[in-house]
Amino acid sequence: MRTAISLTWFAGLVLLPSGCRASSGPRLEVAAPAAHPGAEPISGASLHAITAALQALPEEYVPRTRHRLSDGRPRYTNRLILEGSPYLRQHAHNPVNWYPWGDEAFDAARLRDVPVLLSVGYSTCHWCHVMEEESFEDEEIAALLNTRFVAVKVDREERPDVDAVYMAAVHRLTGRGGWPMTVFLTPDREPFYGGTYFPARDGDRGARIGFLTLLERMVDVYSQQRSDVAGVSAELRVMISGELSGPPPGEDLPGLDVIDAAVQMYTARYDSESGGLRGAPKFPSSLPVRVLLRHHRRTGEPHARVMASHTLMRMAAGGMFDQVGGGFHRYSTDARWLVPHFEKMLYNNALLVLAYLEGHQVTGDPGLASVARRVLDYIAREMQSVNGGFFSATDADSLTPNGHREEGWYFTWTPEELREGLGSETAARFSAFYGVTRTGNFEGRTILHVSRPVSEVASELGLSATALEAEMTSARETLLKIRSGRPAPLRDEKILAGWNGLMISAFARGSLVLGDAELARRAAAAANFVLEHMFVYDQLRRSHVEGLSRHAGLLEDHAFLIQGLLDLFEATGEARWLQEALALERAVEARFADPNRGGWFRTPSDGEALLARERPSRDGAIPSGTSVQILNLLRIAQITTAEEFTRRAEAALRGVAVIAEREPTSLSELLLAIDWRAGTPTEILIVTPKGRGQAEPLLAELRQVFLPNSVLIVAGEAELPELRSLTPLVRGKRAIEGRATAYVCEQGRCELPTSEPAVFRAQLAARSRASVDGREGGL
Repeated sequence: MRTAISLTWFAGLVLLPSGCRASSGPRLEVAAPAAHPGAEPISGASLHAITAALQALPEEYVPRTRHRLSDGRPRYTNRLILEGSPYLRQHAHNPVNWYPWGDEAFDAARLRDVPVLLSVGYSTCHWCHVMEEESFEDEEIAALLNTRFVAVKVDREERPDVDAVYMAAVHRLTGRGGWPMTVFLTPDREPFYGGTYFPARDGDRGARIGFLTLLERMVDVYSQQRSDVAGVSAELRVMISGELSGPPPGEDLPGLDVIDAAVQMYTARYDSESGGLRGAPKFPSSLPVRVLLRHHRRTGEPHARVMASHTLMRMAAGGMFDQVGGGFHRYSTDARWLVPHFEKMLYNNALLVLAYLEGHQVTGDPGLASVARRVLDYIAREMQSVNGGFFSATDADSLTPNGHREEGWYFTWTPEELREGLGSETAARFSAFYGVTRTGNFEGRTILHVSRPVSEVASELGLSATALEAEMTSARETLLKIRSGRPAPLRDEKILAGWNGLMISAFARGSLVLGDAELARRAAAAANFVLEHMFVYDQLRRSHVEGLSRHAGLLEDHAFLIQGLLDLFEATGEARWLQEALALERAVEARFADPNRGGWFRTPSDGEALLARERPSRDGAIPSGTSVQILNLLRIAQITTAEEFTRRAEAALRGVAVIAEREPTSLSELLLAIDWRAGTPTEILIVTPKGRGQAEPLLAELRQVFLPNSVLIVAGEAELPELRSLTPLVRGKRAIEGRATAYVCEQGRCELPTSEPAVFRAQLAARSRASVDGREGGL
């Protein structure tokens, strides 16, 4: 009962609901940083390293702080200046004497016998910026933190393993979670209280208790109620371990009944007006479109297709989609997809590209294909480094003309701005189409959105739909050029292995479905970057910043990259991508596998020992490494015909069977693997006399068909010897009579080979209507 009593006491500290590009400036001179308020001066090796880091800063560097000396130099600099993470560097000049996560911080806390304040966030998090400005830039709050705590900052995107452990504690303590995450720890890294965003002082933003008061209470608790702290910490540790390890494996493999149950739940909560699930906020991942499309294919049930296509169309019409520049913001704060949180995340856009490509294949709607292409165009233009890797995110906030940082200003417009940029006539038509008004819909400005069908607006304006669409396309291009002159939101330029894997998949699949080889080249450039620059001593690292790869790659980094490499193999037919995927799969088995329960841990066996070693079992906004790796194994088993991969996949499926039965909607990505396993996947091989280009007439037929549970191999006859060592599927296959020849097979048994696109189309159509549970399928 100790935990219940203690948590009731802690409940008095209730939480509130919560939720740039640098300009030029003077070069920093080399000088030892001043002591932080309430803290002893930094000394020794840390001081030497910080001073050297200040010396190395570029001339245009402007410290992100309001605490500056008269010559522009920062008054304070802490150890975060030595980190690669843009988020950590944002806090390098706070008056708080921050430490990065590591032994130095906890050793200091143990030596001083003080608790640790752990703050977790990410660089594009709006409320993280708010808490920084309100609390971490406040010298009174900083003095208390520095005197009575050791303060530790963590970038959740670099260390999601750390984030998961302490988010589990926050959920247990408060019933909710989010970022910034604020957790109080013992020097042994055990949590005893936590929450999310706290306003600085009592009464701020309606808070009964502000952050300053909370810190004072935590000082008293830790110094005067140490036994209660120890009791709560011990019990939280047990709870965290149980939650992150998940339930024991089930006896049976999860089957199609899990998908059916999930679809029923989605149907019951479906928003028939705006798409997605009812209520707000709205996250794209809340209604997994790709699951619905597979359910429709398998059962022929029409409403699943309606829910999927309607949701895709409404998301793309809303303000959550950047109508001028392309790409999706992270989520919508309202029920209509109109008002987003304006940060853009790489993973979010990668996953949405796949959904829109599949939606296009199912419906034949070219508008859905256009959305996917506009997302990929945005990523190629603004988020791919010159070395090929994809950057992580852009911020929600940007500078206004008066120098203030505001959320969404960069993306919004006024009628006056449109008239100045487009001229009166085009501006009037643009405003009618994108809902721009004098009063606006967001703090006096307008978030562009498409509220009416193009045919309706065109008729009202006396234009054809084609003419209006052409004019809107030209106007968007003009406004994009104008917008590029505004101060842009901060871009987080760290390159994450897993998120790059997701975007490699998006570009590779885009290349196949849209018939654009340039997209495959961009996917290959990213894959080359990760493979050449993000391995240290033959082990994948998670994060790459400014030439340095750091932090052990997690399960999802390996799984997402394997998926991307498999998709790139299908998009190009190049054997090296399959070879790299198989090598990574061996690394996963060697370093992440759970030999006792099947499946995998999130962290490697030789990684840092945290309070608990997580077995990822649920999909969220980002899929779990478990779900993606199961489908990877099923795909590899189909390509290699090796049963060992199927056995591993089924063992991992049993490991999440209990959760699948209890919480089917928490496993959206896993449902794709269950759907794959329930049927007989199709093997499609196209052999050409010389090269992939000769396969184009056949590929043109393939890209029109929704055939998700299939593997594709396209190769010239010269590449077949190398491929035979990797996959038996190509054995005996050849280009007949000097023409590209297609083989449509199941478990190695093939229909008659054909070089005729019409015959190939019929063979594929038969498979696209296949039903895996005896019910009629079809589109």
